[in-house]
Amino acid sequence: MADTVREIERKYEADDNTQLPDLAGVDRVAAVVEAGTEDLDAVYYDTADQRLAAAGVTLRRRTGGRDAGWHLKLPVAPGVRDELRAPLSETPPPELTALVRSRVLDGELVAVVRLRTRRTVRVLKDAAGSPLAEVAEDAVRAWPAAGAVDAGTAGAGRPGARWREIEVELVGDGGAGLLDEVGRVLTAAGVRPASAASKLERALAETGQGRDGAAPHTVGPAERPAHGSGKAAAKAKVKGKAKGKGKSKKGAGKGGKKGPTAGDVVLRYAREQVRLIIELDPAVRRDLPDAVHRMRVATRRLRSAFRSYTKVLDRAATRPIGIELKWLAAELGVERDREVLTERLREGLAEVPGTLRLGPVDARLRIWSERRRAGARDRLLDVLDGPRYLALLKTLHAFLEEPPLRGAAGRPAPEVAAGAVLKDYRRLARRTEAALAAPAGRERDEALHGARKAAKRTRYAAEAARPALGRPAKKFAKRTKRVQQLLGDHQDSVVARGTLRELATQAQRAGEGGFTFGLLYGREEALAADRERALPDVWRKASRRKHRAALRP
Repeated sequence: MADTVREIERKYEADDNTQLPDLAGVDRVAAVVEAGTEDLDAVYYDTADQRLAAAGVTLRRRTGGRDAGWHLKLPVAPGVRDELRAPLSETPPPELTALVRSRVLDGELVAVVRLRTRRTVRVLKDAAGSPLAEVAEDAVRAWPAAGAVDAGTAGAGRPGARWREIEVELVGDGGAGLLDEVGRVLTAAGVRPASAASKLERALAETGQGRDGAAPHTVGPAERPAHGSGKAAAKAKVKGKAKGKGKSKKGAGKGGKKGPTAGDVVLRYAREQVRLIIELDPAVRRDLPDAVHRMRVATRRLRSAFRSYTKVLDRAATRPIGIELKWLAAELGVERDREVLTERLREGLAEVPGTLRLGPVDARLRIWSERRRAGARDRLLDVLDGPRYLALLKTLHAFLEEPPLRGAAGRPAPEVAAGAVLKDYRRLARRTEAALAAPAGRERDEALHGARKAAKRTRYAAEAARPALGRPAKKFAKRTKRVQQLLGDHQDSVVARGTLRELATQAQRAGEGGFTFGLLYGREEALAADRERALPDVWRKASRRKHRAALRP
């Protein structure tokens, strides 16, 4: 795995006459120490249509300086990026290219721009001599990579650019407050905050390769128009006008302004889920906390939207995508479900008094968990590197490029969104009532699990409808979530009891005895019964007629 450095910095534009002001005395800065000058030579890689640049991602091969090698920078927040480093090689290293696969797909990474930088570094230190930040004054020269094999020939008819900039990057014990204070001193001295987020962005623009001049790309979901393009959009608009002819202007905003259409709202939600899947891919590969769970939720939300908003999106087109999303969610869930269940059982064991912990129960649980973990991580990475996942990503990009809109996509969003949420609610109501009437035991467990899935779908539909329905949709989703959580806790208990029975059997066969696992089984059984008793009241509060009436425009 590549080394990772969290980069927190501010960038500023300078000119040939800019003089760096004295920063001693700013915040905790007691001394400004010269750290020398270095010459850096970097070639940046991207697809021909600049898919990485569109996402604020940079991949470069750099020589010179203290950190020569391959660097991949992934945005975390404004002014914050994770820089992943790999040793020098002639071609982009696989451990880094894997992290951009969800954006690049099977596009070829090629050299797009070359930068040569003369960097002068000063270190800001506190009174104890500890470093707080580094201030780098950079004199930059840039050329299109195809014409800059010899960077010294920029004046021979090849377009190039020159500029100066200042970077202030936190190191050691420096904090955001220091960046703010240094920034105020710099701007007071006439230094301007940078208009470009990175050297690459500025280099592409100043060498005539900016996004305006790049070939169209199909990766950036955030850039898609709400109704897509071409025939799908025209078809939705025509049908929407035909169906709405002669009707009152529902969904019109204040002052008679037309409000969002159903297509606007649903595609906005779908774009957000696709964006999350793409952005979380490298986080899952890096095994970052909660990344697998968040990516799995995004796949489920997108699939749920396909099922809920069938009047907006053609089900014949979204059903095959939904099947693949279900597959991906299942693959993501293998390790996640094991983690959740293991933690639940560990917490249960921790609550058992020592006098009742008979046999090596902790070791037995650890062995069970580790056996299931073995290979799960490798399997997930194989899935993300495999052709089926790549095909799904391509399908999602194609879906956003030409969304399969139906006639209702052109209608006012409130009426269509409310109809979709209430349709899913009726399905939830039927399943909940059936579960409450089912006999105790396996039949009721299965019915409650079905109600839980219906509650989740209803909640997701309401969340998607929030831009159209506002606070009523937000409150409806919150109430439905309470039902979902209660039913989810019940289902977790069902799964835990199955595992506890398995552990008790293994312990019994090994001559360890299964008493403690049986004790936990009984506690889980009691918890499930408690959730069943609580369901009627929780459902009564969530299913009040006034909550549904508030959704209707």
